[in-house]
Order: sequence, then C-alpha cells, then structure tokens
Amino acid sequence: MSAHEPLGVIMPVRRRKRTISDYMSTRKNDYVTCAAVESARKIGNQWRLIVIRYLLERPMRFNELLRVACEIDSKTLSRVLKYLASEKIVRREVLGTQPFTVRYALTDKGEQIRPIMQSLKAWGETWILGDTPLKITQKP
Repeated sequence: MSAHEPLGVIMPVRRRKRTISDYMSTRKNDYVTCAAVESARKIGNQWRLIVIRYLLERPMRFNELLRVACEIDSKTLSRVLKYLASEKIVRREVLGTQPFTVRYALTDKGEQIRPIMQSLKAWGETWILGDTPLKITQKP
C-alpha cells in the first residue's frame, strides 16, 4: 500500500453495460406484452404497410405490386410477401403453370387491417399532407 491510498476505501465494481438484447430478454419475462406494440411489430414496417395497402384494393400479381408500390425493389417485395404469408396475412395463390402465375391476396386476418389503414390514411391526410395535394408517381 502506498502512502497516498486512504485506508478502508472500497472501490466500486464496474458492471458491464446492458445491451438491447438484455432489455428485450427481461421485457418478455418481466412485463405484460402490449397487443398494440406486438401488432406494430408484425405489420408496422414501411414496406409491409405499403404492400397491405395495395392488396386492400384487390388481389395482385407480383409484377403488379412491384409497379404500383413505388421505390420497392423485387428482392424486398419478395421478402415482404414471404413474411406476410408466413404470418397468414397474405395468401399466395398459384393460378397457372404455363406460364407460371402467382397472385397475392389478403386473408381474412389481413382484411381485418382495413379499418386500421383507413384510420392511418385519415391521420396522414390531416397531419402529414395537410393542404398539400398528394403527388402520385408510378414506375415507368
């Protein structure tokens, strides 16, 4: 011991910083899951909402969705459709083999999202667009 160290001082133990996964693992075990939060996790992604919005109009083939959902690339659209199908929100229907044709439609579970999308649209018209007219563009 040197002359400069005070006697009997206990140095605090440094704990490691908690990571996001630490918080997530305790969240599932310690807290009641909120249905709104879990629903947002299932459908709240930008591309998922856009795909659902267009499928609420009518069933569409992959290339139709690619054309109307501006700025989405085919890889992302494919991933989103697979995810929505795995969650039973979208149904993949094979229409023919020569040529191979697939159409995507909302399931009953997916149709239940309609009032949510209508509310989201009304909110967007009021708070996002305001008096600004909507400019719609499509891929060439």
